[in-house]
Amino acid sequence: GCTVKYSGYLEHRDEPFCTNCYSKSPGLMKLGKDVTLGGLEIGLLTMKKGEGARFVFTPDYAYGRQGCPPLIPPNATVMFEVEVLDFLDTDESDAFFELTPEQQDTFPLQKVLNVADTERQFGNYLYRKRRFKGAKDRYKRAFSILHRSPSSEEEQHQINASKLLVLLNLSLTYLKLECPARALAYGEKALEIDQRNAKALFRCGQACLCMTEYEKSRDFLVRAQHIQPFNHDINNELKKLA
Repeated sequence: GCTVKYSGYLEHRDEPFCTNCYSKSPGLMKLGKDVTLGGLEIGLLTMKKGEGARFVFTPDYAYGRQGCPPLIPPNATVMFEVEVLDFLDTDESDAFFELTPEQQDTFPLQKVLNVADTERQFGNYLYRKRRFKGAKDRYKRAFSILHRSPSSEEEQHQINASKLLVLLNLSLTYLKLECPARALAYGEKALEIDQRNAKALFRCGQACLCMTEYEKSRDFLVRAQHIQPFNHDINNELKKLA
């Protein structure tokens, strides 16, 4: 999927016949599903995040012989100006979640970690759009597949690193959803993996403060401050607590 700003123009027209440039935050579009114009799909696959381009499509790569009345006349050549804001390849992830749990268990760990990372990135995308419920669901999906039994210390390290990122995201998202008890639970799970993780300690401190458990909040925040004494967010939270 990709987030794209686009405007489509007919030849010799100054006004676009379609555009999403007036939208503050364009949604994620899936190639082949939301982007159905053949030429545009091919063009987007050649682009990188942050790149802008102008494409001219002959009818075969656009709306064909019939056009798309009343907006697009028959045999129309069209020009699209596009800018790729973000790219997210979710095909592998979507295919993985269509498998049975037994089939998922046979996948190599590296593939499972890739899928978890894609889900987490999708969660981050939704979080940035302030769609916290959707973000929480993606993070939970990522976490649900990380219960793999490792076959070596190195694999355990990789699984833990992946889990830790997801748990920190879940803790933060539950704070945004005003569910501090859940935020605390996920923060504490993160601390089981890394007891000196300043972000996890900070999230737990924030959650306890929301629940007016001031002593507990101070304990978490002071521990976080010991690890990152110059962190403004931690210091500000301690001031708030004081």
